[in-house]
Amino acid sequence: MKVSYNGLWKLLIDHEMKKMDLVEELGISTSTLAKMSRGEPVSMQILAKICDKLNCDFGDLVSYQTTAKR
Repeated sequence: MKVSYNGLWKLLIDHEMKKMDLVEELGISTSTLAKMSRGEPVSMQILAKICDKLNCDFGDLVSYQTTAKR
């Protein structure tokens, strides 16, 4: 399963925040941030914290990328 956090990265730019601001302000671990940078899934609890901070919805942060099967 591959997810894209491009929405989150764009929102951080809009809020003039850096990825490490999430670590410092929300208590997200650096390993979780690394997972997100690699497009790996993270818990809904983490996404909810980010949504509360950025005043957005899950769909604003993440999208699912399908892989076509042959």
